[in-house]
Parts: sequence; C-alpha cells; structure tokens
Amino acid sequence: MRSPSIPYLCRMEALLIQIEELKKEIAAFNGGDAEAFRIKYLGSKGLVKSLMGEMKQVPAEKKKEAGQLLNEFKLFTEERYEALRSASASNGKAQASNIDLSLPGDPMPLGSRHPISLVKNRIISIFQRLGFAVAEGPEIEDDFHNFTALNLPENHPARDMQDTFYISHPATGGADWLLRTHTSSVQVREMEKGKLPIRIICPGRVYRNETISARAHCFFHQVEGLYIAENVSFADLKQTLYFFVQEMFGETVKIRFRPSYFPFTEPSAEMDISCLICGGEGCSVCKRTGWVEILGCGMVHPNVLDNCGIDSSKYTGFAFGMGIERITMLKYQIKDLRLFSENDVRFLDQFSGAV
Repeated sequence: MRSPSIPYLCRMEALLIQIEELKKEIAAFNGGDAEAFRIKYLGSKGLVKSLMGEMKQVPAEKKKEAGQLLNEFKLFTEERYEALRSASASNGKAQASNIDLSLPGDPMPLGSRHPISLVKNRIISIFQRLGFAVAEGPEIEDDFHNFTALNLPENHPARDMQDTFYISHPATGGADWLLRTHTSSVQVREMEKGKLPIRIICPGRVYRNETISARAHCFFHQVEGLYIAENVSFADLKQTLYFFVQEMFGETVKIRFRPSYFPFTEPSAEMDISCLICGGEGCSVCKRTGWVEILGCGMVHPNVLDNCGIDSSKYTGFAFGMGIERITMLKYQIKDLRLFSENDVRFLDQFSGAV
C-alpha cells in the first residue's frame, strides 16, 4: 500500500534512479559466479522481481513508460547473466584442457571377498569339474533329517559327539527342532527325492554349542559331498579326494587315509595331508606329527540308504565332509579361527585379489 505523503511522480523518479544504480552494479559485477548472480538478480526473490513489484506504486499515465524501463532492465540483466555463464564454461574447458590425461588417477579403495567365501567358491569349482551339483537346505532342521535318518536313532551315544542347539517353541507341536550340526541333512533331503544317481556337494553354515577359541567356534562352515549310483566303490572316493587335494593345495602335498568311525558311513576314514606350515617336519599346528586332518569320509551306510527310500541292495555311494575354516586356515596359514568372524578390515584387506 502506497504512502499518501509521497507523490506518484517521486516514486517514478526513485524507480529510475534505482534502475540506473543497479545497471552500474551489474555491469561491474566481477565475481565470476554466474549462479550467485542469477540468484541475486533473477531469482524468485531477486532484485528484478522486487522492482517489478514497484509497478503498482506508479501512476497510471506512467505505467507504460515504467514497464518498458523494467523490461529493458530485465533483458540487460539476463544478457549479463548469459555472458557470465559462457565465461564460466570457457574457463572450465580451459582448465580441463590443461589436465594431463596420461597421469595415473587417484586410487580408489576396493572391497575384498571374505577368505571363507574365496575358499568355498574354490572348493565348489573343483567338484563341479567332476560333475557335482550344488545343493542347499534349511539351517533350522528337525531331528529326523539331522540325526535319525543318518543312522543316529534316539539315545544313540554318537549324538553326544555333537553339542546341539535345540529350539523350543509352541509352534513346533512338541517336535524336536534344532540348528543343524552338519550339512548332511541336505544330503538326506536330496536322497528322499529318489532321483538317482546323486552327485552333489552341500556347502553351508552349521552350529554347535562349543566354547569359542582359536580352534573352535559355535558356528562354522562345511562342504559335504555325496555320490550314489550303482557299483560305487571306496576307490572312487579315494580318487575323487586325491583330485580335490591336488587342485586345492598342489601336487606335492602328501595324502593318507586313517580308519575312523562315523555312524552314517561304513567303512569310515579320515584323510590327512602333510602339514603346509612346516612341510611335514613337525610344528605346533600339526602337533609335531607332520600331518593335519582335513576331512572325514566313507561309504554310505546301508541303513542311511534304506531310511531315505533307496534300495541298498542295488545302490552304493560315498560321502565326505570338511570344514571350510580348516581348509582356509591351512591354505592361508591362519592360526586363529576367531579372525574369520571379527570383521577386522585390517585382516580382510589381505585377501584383496586372492583366489
């Protein structure tokens, strides 16, 4: 609302004076920042728009003249803005032309795969070359698939070999559920499908109620293998594992089998390799024996085949299982199992580019 104490003519003169002063200011603008210029003069709250608002204070007979002046001033300001923007773009191109593109760029930090993932993928790759497919299953299992189907009926003493995490929940209806103690439960589920022959490996995480230390953890990773067909022999098992060890650790590593016991295989064995740290001379890792156990294996027990609906008089098979952490520790000479789950970037960065 205009003030009655100021005549309209004075307002017109004041507008002309203000425009002339702003033209001088704009012509002298040398900040080089075209965006700052646009905001100050041409923005929604800029000076040009503010001057346009003064039109309502100009008398009717002077509005046409004032409008022409304001439009000229707006065009003058926009031309000055375009000139500043062009100059800014030219400076940017000039600076870019001075860049030496032959110089090396700034290095960018890269992430790395976890050593467990590296070794797991390597194991899978080796067995896939022998025709083994990858099978997966649930980490929360029922008692049948984790124990009973594997020739471990209730109260079997071998169940004490695995400290189990049991799950109690009303929804289970009284059934025994647990965190799987091995990936053998995946083998049971594949055998139940009845699609023979079976040639699979089962990688995954397993859980056991053990005290955490440099050599043990309450969760770890396994890869278990299963091959069932007609006329499968222990010789087939040995040759398969010979191939795996040579591909994983090299042809110079020595291998031996020792008789052992597992409820789900008969006969059963454990496989050792010569210690990679001391070269078989004897150290604390191999307990001065020169040998390190890496996996258990054997021929699938006929009871396991029968429990899964497979005719044990017609089909035979072998199975094996190994801890991925154990293989990783040997391959990279890591002496503390806890490093794998502590997420220490200083430890993990060492495996950038590792295979």
